[in-house]
Amino acid sequence: MAQEQNEGVESNAQEDLTQKTIDTLEIDLNNELAEEHEEEHTPDVDYSQLSKEQLVKLLENELAAVNGEGAKPALLKKAEAVVREIRPVLDQIKLSDREAALKAFVADNGDEDGFEYKYDAETQRIDSLSREIRGLKNSFYQNQEKEKEKNFNVKTSLLQRLRSLLEDEGTRETDASGLKTSWEEFKKIQDEWKSAGNIASPHNGTLWATYNALIDRYFSNRNIYFELKELDRRRNAELKAELCEKVEELGKSLENRLMSREILNEANHIFEDYKHLGPAPKEDQEKLWQRFKVALDVLYDAQRGQFAEQKKSMQENFEQKAAIYEQIVPFTTYNSGSIKEWNAKTKEIMAFQDQWVALKGIMPREEGKDLSKKFWASLKTFFNNKGEFFRQLEGKREQNLELKNQLCADAEAILETGDDNASNTQKIIELQKKWKGVGQVPEKYKDTIYDRFKKACDAYFNQKRAKNKEVEEEFEGNLKKKTDLIERIELAANSKDESSLNLLSAFKSEWSSIGFVPKKDMQSIQKRYIAAINTYVSAIGQLSTKEKEQAVLESEVELVRDGGDSSRNLFRKESDIRRKATQLENDIALWQNNIEFFAKSKTSDRLKAEFERKINTALSQLEDLKHQLSIIQEAI
Repeated sequence: MAQEQNEGVESNAQEDLTQKTIDTLEIDLNNELAEEHEEEHTPDVDYSQLSKEQLVKLLENELAAVNGEGAKPALLKKAEAVVREIRPVLDQIKLSDREAALKAFVADNGDEDGFEYKYDAETQRIDSLSREIRGLKNSFYQNQEKEKEKNFNVKTSLLQRLRSLLEDEGTRETDASGLKTSWEEFKKIQDEWKSAGNIASPHNGTLWATYNALIDRYFSNRNIYFELKELDRRRNAELKAELCEKVEELGKSLENRLMSREILNEANHIFEDYKHLGPAPKEDQEKLWQRFKVALDVLYDAQRGQFAEQKKSMQENFEQKAAIYEQIVPFTTYNSGSIKEWNAKTKEIMAFQDQWVALKGIMPREEGKDLSKKFWASLKTFFNNKGEFFRQLEGKREQNLELKNQLCADAEAILETGDDNASNTQKIIELQKKWKGVGQVPEKYKDTIYDRFKKACDAYFNQKRAKNKEVEEEFEGNLKKKTDLIERIELAANSKDESSLNLLSAFKSEWSSIGFVPKKDMQSIQKRYIAAINTYVSAIGQLSTKEKEQAVLESEVELVRDGGDSSRNLFRKESDIRRKATQLENDIALWQNNIEFFAKSKTSDRLKAEFERKINTALSQLEDLKHQLSIIQEAI
């Protein structure tokens, strides 16, 4: 019995030493994982080449993966890393979109005063998804901290129960039933301890040391369970050997793949399982631990080698960005009195910014952070100086306000006369042209001054329209006549037997004899008329396709001559015909040139005949196109 107790004491001492080693390694592993997280390199993906829709899809996939897997740490960190890499790309997209909108605004208004910009839906969606992913990550780690605090209370309570169990063992006389009850309570405490999750690292070693000390006291006081303890240790040895094999397999897998964050996470999870297993037999305990540690060292040696390569890349990236920074330093003292020169200088500095953003990858932490601050501070200084220049232009807006007030007064004076003759109408039109030529006014007067001028002009033209009501009624009557005529043309087109060129000419003459229609109906009635004529021409059976096209074209030309508004279509047709004619002329020249190189033979004679046939066909088509072009040119 004394010998068994001595063996138990030796086993306990070995377990204490092993547990301290495990606790030490856990701290080292956590430190290395934290350092790796801090230096985590950018995934080898060029996000700047992706469109906004692709970036939205990428973030949606990352968010779906995180939600689908229950917010695993590896997936959360991967998603957050993607968000971090997309951030500068998104900033560049925002800057580019805003610059493009600003350029368009300046082109329309002369300067950027009054410019407002709202990012499109895709850009806002990228921002929203990024915030949601960060929120999930923060929530996950906050919940982990709360869970650790809860686990600390649970484990503290379990230690108190274990102490109470030991005190009861020492103060009462146990029998078989009592031993069984005590053992069941002890195993229950063990199971609950294993089920409790991690706690904050400052308390972890103390709790584990206390727990193991109480466990040792329990087994020392209950030698009857020594055999059960040895069985449990042998089982633990088998489980630890299996965990060693898993880590060793991860090391072997590096022959076919690169070291990654996922591999380290998996190894860390296996380490957690190893740590929570009870002790193995003392003759196997240290061997198993050394085997497990060697397998872990393989992984971390591979990681350190990979870090060395990353540091080299980080230094190269730092040197390239430092060169860009040196080139933008002179911009911080730039000054000019010309908007054009400021805009040209802005393009230059934006090109350097594009180069900076295009250099992907991380830099050494402290040096890179300092360089980034200086780079963006230089950009900010340049744009602050530019902003100061444009603020000095604000005085010009006050002058523009005085000019526009005078234009409002002139328009109101014409309105008060009550006379809407041609001279006054021309004066109002001239005032409107002058208004467009005056630049921006101070923002707070922008709407009120415009509303005042518009009110005066609208009142004048409304007064003029009221006197032209009879003319409008006549236009409405003409619209009814043209609509009736179109319906008759459509009806005649459906009755193909009645279709003829004579009747087509009659329709055209009748259309030309009808006067103007309301302006709002002009385009729609002309489109319907052309469509009806096209349908009618198609129904004339005795005409060839070429003749039908000719008839339709002549109808459109006549419509333009009569004051229609379809000249834009004719311009498009003219462009298409010129393009086709040019292509035919190029083909004819090429074919004629090729004929000269044919040798005298039966084969070449056949080829020559084929090319001559193509040339004759093309010449005929070219003649038709030139005829169509002459018809269109007469109208436009």
